[in-house]
Amino acid sequence: MLNKLRKWFTHGTEFIAAMMLAAMFLTFLIQIFSRYVMLNPFGWTLELCLILWVWIVFFGCAFIVKERDHVTFDIFYLAGGHRVRQVLALAAAAAIVIGMGISFLPTWDYIDWMRMRRTSTVENPFTGDRIPLRTIFSVYAIFMIVIIARYAWRFVDVLRNGPPDDDHEIPGHDPEPPHIRHGEDAT
Repeated sequence: MLNKLRKWFTHGTEFIAAMMLAAMFLTFLIQIFSRYVMLNPFGWTLELCLILWVWIVFFGCAFIVKERDHVTFDIFYLAGGHRVRQVLALAAAAAIVIGMGISFLPTWDYIDWMRMRRTSTVENPFTGDRIPLRTIFSVYAIFMIVIIARYAWRFVDVLRNGPPDDDHEIPGHDPEPPHIRHGEDAT
C-alpha cells in the first residue's frame, strides 16, 4: 500500500513538473510568434517563463530529484570505511537540516514581505489582478520544508541502516573491469 502511494505521488509530481515545462514551452512559442511574426512582443510571456522556471527548479528539486542525481564530491566519503561513511552521511544530513531550519524563518519573513510587490505583466486569469510575488516565491518555502523533512528522515535512516552507498553509484557504470580473454576464445 505504501509503495503504491509513493508511486502515485511520484507520478503526480512528475506530471505537475511536466505540465509546467509544457506551459513554459508554449509560452516561449507564443513569445517567439508575437515578437517575430506579429512584430508586437507580448510582455507577459517573458515574465511567465521566468515564473514557471522558478517553480520548475524548486518544485523539481523538492519532489523529483533523488539524492543520487545530485553532483557530489565523494572522494573522501568513498575512500573511508563503513564507520567513516556513516559519520560523514550523518554530518551532511544534520548540516542541511540545521542550515535550512535556521534560515527558514528569515526566509519566510522575506517571502511574506513580498506580498506587497506584484508581477509587472502577469495577471491572475480569474480575478485580473497582478500576482503577488509572495505567491511566486512561496515555492522556495515549500522546497525548504521538504528538504528539511527529507534530510531529517535521511539522518534517522543512516542511524538505523548505515551509510547509503547506493547514492554514489554511477548509473550505467560497472565498477568491475571487463574480463580480458586471451588465446583462442578471444574474438
